[in-house]
Amino acid sequence: MGAENYVVVGTAGHIDHGKTWLVRALTGIDTDRLKEEKERGISIELGFAPLKLPSGKILGLVDVPGHERFIRQMLAGAAGMDLALLVIAADEGVMPQTLEHLAILDLLHTQKGLVVLTKKDLVDDDWLGMVKDDLRGVLVGTFLQDAPIIAVSAKTREGLDELLEALDTLASKATPKPEGGPARLPVDRVFTLKGFGTVVTGTLWSGTLMPGIEIMILPKGIKARIRGLEVHDQKVERAIAGQRVAVNLTGVGAEELKRGDVLVAPGYFDEVLRLDAVIHLLAEAKPLKQRQRVHFYLGTAEVLGRVVLLEDQTLEPGKSGLARILLESPVVAAPKDRFVIRSYSPMVTIGGGKVIQIAGAQTRTKKAELAKSLRKKLEGTLEDLIEDALGSLELVSEEALVQRLALPQDQLSQALLSLKGLEQAGKALAFSLDGKRLWVGGAALEWLRRGIVELLTPFHKAHPARAGISRELIREKLAKRIEPRGFGLLLEALESWGTVRLKGEFVALEGFLPTLPDKLAKAGKVATERVLKAQFQPPSWEEALEGLGLNRDEAFELLAYLLEQGEFIRLKEDLILPKETLERAKTRIQELILEKGPVGVGEVRDALGSSRKLVIPLLEYFDRVRFTRRIGDARTLAET
Repeated sequence: MGAENYVVVGTAGHIDHGKTWLVRALTGIDTDRLKEEKERGISIELGFAPLKLPSGKILGLVDVPGHERFIRQMLAGAAGMDLALLVIAADEGVMPQTLEHLAILDLLHTQKGLVVLTKKDLVDDDWLGMVKDDLRGVLVGTFLQDAPIIAVSAKTREGLDELLEALDTLASKATPKPEGGPARLPVDRVFTLKGFGTVVTGTLWSGTLMPGIEIMILPKGIKARIRGLEVHDQKVERAIAGQRVAVNLTGVGAEELKRGDVLVAPGYFDEVLRLDAVIHLLAEAKPLKQRQRVHFYLGTAEVLGRVVLLEDQTLEPGKSGLARILLESPVVAAPKDRFVIRSYSPMVTIGGGKVIQIAGAQTRTKKAELAKSLRKKLEGTLEDLIEDALGSLELVSEEALVQRLALPQDQLSQALLSLKGLEQAGKALAFSLDGKRLWVGGAALEWLRRGIVELLTPFHKAHPARAGISRELIREKLAKRIEPRGFGLLLEALESWGTVRLKGEFVALEGFLPTLPDKLAKAGKVATERVLKAQFQPPSWEEALEGLGLNRDEAFELLAYLLEQGEFIRLKEDLILPKETLERAKTRIQELILEKGPVGVGEVRDALGSSRKLVIPLLEYFDRVRFTRRIGDARTLAET
């Protein structure tokens, strides 16, 4: 069966309105498993039961506590719901927790649902009609506005067949979870099973799980392996998105885990402490103040955090606004995730929203600029979103880009078309590296161009004799996140734009030619003649410049120019030779080897009239450039 055949349906509603009875009547399973639940007659923890419909679809029923003290359990159960059953006792009607549960389901954008009026046998038709009329007014503007209202009775079982038929119809319209994405399962229960060890349960939000694979448990960063899987008490070899799954783990103890942890495919998700979102405040809530502390619920996790409003100092009831949420403990989140917020004290649900992006380290970005960027992400076209995702200077693979945008499978082909459109418009550039297609935003590359120009313009002015700045130094200053080969591709693109000129390891502005000031040119001519005259007993560079009136910086500048122009060659850190002298040595060594065969250091020293101090580095240099080849203690020509 595919993911479309599995639907998670949750109950919601006030305490003692018959949620647990309804699940038991439909499935034959009593989800109140705790001793305290039996004694008190109320649900405290989440309960689960499978229900196979006539069509063959399998519903995972989640029974949530109705008492206001257990709202965190209700939120954990609501996180994975596809559909909801809002349960209301016909003899009592809408109650406080009915409204809070309805608000939570609405904030989480639960797809669809039904309204079930229980205890029908306790009221007459007139009362039932009045309750339905009252209920329709309550549901206006919610996801249940047009939902069927079905009355049932525990005593007579009246209405249960109608409810099953309505559930079957509704389940056929549920949108399946993304089976093709990376696995992600928020944990709602952790326990130890004798003979098996650690078991966690939850609704698989995306992807697939199989026995034997390694998974990561966040936010703790624990690695574990899946020993076995069960779906609705049946052992399976593959669990898919949309299913309620029990996962038997090895490599981790139950005491290390808790509700709120998330099982994920390694490498796809991170724990976060900051996220940017759009928040909707409920109409009945008090105004949300700047940096107000709240309880934050995402998936099955509950943490504390503060809301930094980006557009105003206060968010008014019934309004929506952009915010950065600063969490006190990490959660696992991705763009488009839905969340709920409750006031710090007293703990009541005040709103919720949708994650727009995961925020990195704290920056000095102004609130207005951040809000503008978030609005673009929230309201923009797919092409706008992709352009924004390519906003920072980095080379991004198509796979990473799709993951960053958290796109559903049916939008992948459109995303690639949008990339092509951006490329044609000059807003994105594509490169190929190691068989992968990598992208960079046009605006990001323009930022790099300006940065390089700002670096090189004063450098050329201060150092007219230098060939430019090294590639690696520019990368360190402007593009640390890009590895050297990828950065080389960007430099080549800027060279094709006519911005820079590349020469070996150096980068210069297009049109720039290194020139020596007259003082350095005259000193360089004299110093070069001195070194040439000394042949194979060369002076040091300091000795060659004696009496020429150059300070240390000028001496360094002159030597750098001569090396970059190829007039001198560096054999090692403190030993340089003019290219002309090097060619003479090369000719003499070649003649010597052709005459005698392989020669040693002493023979080369005598032939050149030099010293071991020069000859050893000289021969090592010739080895490096593959002119000579070492055989033991002797050298021969590399091509022989």
